[in-house]
Amino acid sequence: MSDMAKNLILWLVIAVVLMSVFQNFSGGDSNQDNMSYSVFLKNVDNGMVSSANFDKEGVIVGSMRNGEKFTTVVPYLDMKLMDQLIEQGVDTSGVQPEESSLLTSIFISWFPMLLLIGVWIFFMRQMQGGGGKGAMSFGKSKARLLGEDQIKTTFSDVAGCDEAKEDVTELVDFLRDPSKFQKLGGKIPKGVLMVGPPGTGKTLLAKAIAGEAKVPFFSISGSDFVEMFVGVGASRVRDMFDQAKKSAPCIIFIDEIDAVGRKRGAGHGGGHDEREQTLNQMLVEMDGFEGHEGIIVIAATNRPDVLDPALLRPGRFDRQVMVGLPDIRGREQILKVHMRKVPLGDNVEASLIARGTPGFSGADLANLVNEAALFAARNDKRVVSMDEFDKAKDKIMMGSERKTMVMSEEEKTNTAYHEAGHAIVGRLVPKHDPVYKVSIIPRGRALGVTMYLPEQDKYSSSREELESRIATLFGGRIAEEITLGEAGVTTGASNDIERATDIARKMVTQWGLSPKMGPINYKDDENEMFMGAAPSHMSAETSRDIDAEIRLLIDRNYALAEKLLKENMDILEAMKDALMKYETIDAKQIDDLMNRVEVRLPADWVRDGKTDDSDKPSGGATTADKDAAADKKDSKKEVSKDTPKPDVGNPEDAPS
Repeated sequence: MSDMAKNLILWLVIAVVLMSVFQNFSGGDSNQDNMSYSVFLKNVDNGMVSSANFDKEGVIVGSMRNGEKFTTVVPYLDMKLMDQLIEQGVDTSGVQPEESSLLTSIFISWFPMLLLIGVWIFFMRQMQGGGGKGAMSFGKSKARLLGEDQIKTTFSDVAGCDEAKEDVTELVDFLRDPSKFQKLGGKIPKGVLMVGPPGTGKTLLAKAIAGEAKVPFFSISGSDFVEMFVGVGASRVRDMFDQAKKSAPCIIFIDEIDAVGRKRGAGHGGGHDEREQTLNQMLVEMDGFEGHEGIIVIAATNRPDVLDPALLRPGRFDRQVMVGLPDIRGREQILKVHMRKVPLGDNVEASLIARGTPGFSGADLANLVNEAALFAARNDKRVVSMDEFDKAKDKIMMGSERKTMVMSEEEKTNTAYHEAGHAIVGRLVPKHDPVYKVSIIPRGRALGVTMYLPEQDKYSSSREELESRIATLFGGRIAEEITLGEAGVTTGASNDIERATDIARKMVTQWGLSPKMGPINYKDDENEMFMGAAPSHMSAETSRDIDAEIRLLIDRNYALAEKLLKENMDILEAMKDALMKYETIDAKQIDDLMNRVEVRLPADWVRDGKTDDSDKPSGGATTADKDAAADKKDSKKEVSKDTPKPDVGNPEDAPS
């Protein structure tokens, strides 16, 4: 039963009880008519009253001879009333006062207190997460226990992190046969800390260890320890280790341990707040007077820099396993794992997809396969082909297409020049990632996108590569200025300027790539750099020199991009025309444009049997075909014209 259903039933019970109590307190019969005392006396004199019962003090409930019921109140003690009733032959009787039982009296008097206690218990259960536990079981562990047969994950389900699997393989051997290590005097690590970016498979690897070793697996999040009451987290740590000792050998997995393992003394609570109490208890349990043989604690975090040093010393989390982003070979292995449950077409090659997805984590690749399957399902296909994987990759890297957005021809032309400027400069500068695709279809928050894909995984960048990246970022703005004039330059380059400035600033202040400033780190607290203020350890003269070096880098590469575009104006115009015609061009079409040859048709046009003969001045199409194409084109323009135009911004570039 869900929590909403439980809450609804509880409130219904409370409402029924309250209605019952109020009904018991309310007196009188709603079907009886109230009668004034003077009318009652006249009815008695006329012989119209058949019975009268003295229900309460001063209250008479009776009936008329015609069967009607009535109620009246005697305003004073009328001594002659009884004689008059007897004289008229009215059946008169009295009602003995009801005596409530002792239990009923106690219930009525204590009902408000019982109601308050019930509401308090209800809210305490809600505050503590419920989970079927009693209201006072705050100190019980919330760790979820998975038995030996419940974990189906093994090392075959984990790919892309071979080094990490090698580091944890001996944990499996120890859990299966501890004597193998103990007879040589070796001790298995009590704690293993898995470090890596989000989505790289840290939790999956921990489950695989338990699945391979066939041992119980306790799973809990670091935030489950910390509560509003001081001491609750420490109690839960003790209870969790007590449960683990009963199930040893076993694995305790703590996800996002930085929620409870942050450095002590860094907050405002001193050493007595709830989080630090919990951390202290965890330190004691992991390496205290009492050894916990057969219990291995595995924790995961993507922020090891904030953890307390006592948590990382030998004897606690004394082994760190780095689970980083996979390389091209690891991405191929991960894709093959996720493709097992997907019916694939004959043209799907995991190696090609892996090459085109640099920087993707395991979770990103799983999302890629899922998106491709969804694309195939929408088109009622039985298998997932390479086309669906390409669409899924574009959606993840560039965002979803905003097909409903209506752009004017002027805005589309401006966007085409902007993106063509990026692509041309990216092709002509040295050591730049190849241009993968250029599109003027709005995606995500951008009105146009130029995508670059490296030929291989990169782990560092040279000065030449960084300067080429700065020049390419300014290619879009320069293309607007050359073709539309200074008055036609838009705000679409705001993101380009921000990223180019950030690269230049890091080259000068962090990476030591400025000959004048030298290999010195000038980076300080970002808050101190706000509004151009010089950091506390930096003189005003040094700050001016840094700004001058940044400006020098920007101006040099801006001039380079401007020179390249002015020397290739014919390519810029041709690429603009191709983008206006096809909206999206790929690497092969860009090669045609850069080589100044006729642009081939897009792959999807060829697959769908489309041609561009209607746009050629002669040949290929009949007069009827041209008239039909013209009618179709006019209808499209008419629909576009009648469609209300939304308020859209200027082109923005998505991250390359």
